[in-house]
Parts: sequence; structure tokens; C-alpha cells
Amino acid sequence: MAEFTATALFSLKISSATSSVGKTLVIPTPYSIKMALVDGAFRAGLSDIECAELLHALAEMEVRIAPSAEAVVTHTFVKVRQESRDGDPTRPYTPTIAYREVAHLGRSCIWAFDLAAADDATIVRLPELLPHISYIGKRGSFVRFVRLYRSSTVGPEYTQPVTRAGSWSPPSRGHIVPLDDFGADADLETLSSFTKARPKKDRHRRFIETIVPIGIVNTGPGFTHYSRE
Repeated sequence: MAEFTATALFSLKISSATSSVGKTLVIPTPYSIKMALVDGAFRAGLSDIECAELLHALAEMEVRIAPSAEAVVTHTFVKVRQESRDGDPTRPYTPTIAYREVAHLGRSCIWAFDLAAADDATIVRLPELLPHISYIGKRGSFVRFVRLYRSSTVGPEYTQPVTRAGSWSPPSRGHIVPLDDFGADADLETLSSFTKARPKKDRHRRFIETIVPIGIVNTGPGFTHYSRE
């Protein structure tokens, strides 16, 4: 388990959001957590080969998230400039407005890594790399590393995939969103921001319908309040 506290407003758009309508999640996704670990590995001085091996190992690891017990999402319209479609070289950008959301997370967020299928090298590297993470989600969503600890189980305060067969226990409050994660064929060459390769759905990046154990308790024209209780 890795505990982090937000030191700035959090923002991470759901994958289906458009550039002009930026609805935010209230938790990081497994994909964003794993990419933050790979970024931390580069900044810690690991080689390209070691970072590629880490990414491959993380693709097989399940990550659950315990969200902050309280979160308030602010709905705002902001002025932005976007590339003009007129083709006028004297006005390459035109002003417009865009919808944005940012979340204030009241308490710590905990990330749980399932080490059952992890190799020894990955188990050793996780405690070394997690303190290197300083932001998660959109750049500027700064977090502070708090601590690491071990646990044999995860409780109902953690995310869980929607189970459509068999028994499962829904939380008292929650909402369902698709969270992205590494696919079975995820590799550094494809997922890197500096490559022209295009990741393929379900191969390099997959989306999982997930129950987030924090639900809406109050809402207004400019905010939405989420709580676990």
C-alpha cells in the first residue's frame, strides 16, 4: 500500500472527454499510476531497458485505489485559445471557452499493488520508485508521498471491477466509471509520449468498468460533493 496526499487541485479527464469538455475523475487510474512509476524510474536513473522491463512487469499487476474520503469537484468555464480553422497565418489561434473540472481531495489516497504475480525485481523496485512520484494525472496535480505499508487484504473502501456474475459487495456509496489500465501487450515503445506508434484498445490499453467507493451527497450549479459516508 502506498499513501499519498494531494497538495494541489487534482484533475484527470475521463478518456471519453473531449478537449473542450473536461470532466474529471476523482481518483487516478491504474494506467496513470503505472505511467507515473515508469516516469519515476527514468528520473531515478534507471536505463531504458530497465524502464521497459518495469512497464512490462506492471502490465500484469493489479492496482486498486482507495479514494479520498471527501472530494469536492468545481465546475468552471475558462478562456482558452485553440488553433484556428480559418487558415489565416496572421491569426493562428482564436479565443474560445472550455469546460473544466478540478477536484479538491480532502484526505489521503491509497494505492494498493497486488504483489502475488510480481517478480522479485519489481517487488524491490516499487518501494524505491514510489517516493519519486510528485504528481499524478494532469501535470500540476501535485501529491506528497506519505508512507508504505503491507496488508494481506483490501477492504470495501478500495475500487473494484464491476462483477456481472457471482457474488460481490457494493459499497454504501459509489459510482461506476471506466478506468484505463495497461493491456497485455503494453510496451514502452508503444506507450511512450515520444513515439509515433499508436496503442490499440484491449492490447496496449484496456478500459475496465470500475466501482469507485465514493458517491455524490450534494451538488449545485458550480460544484459536486462526493463522500464515502
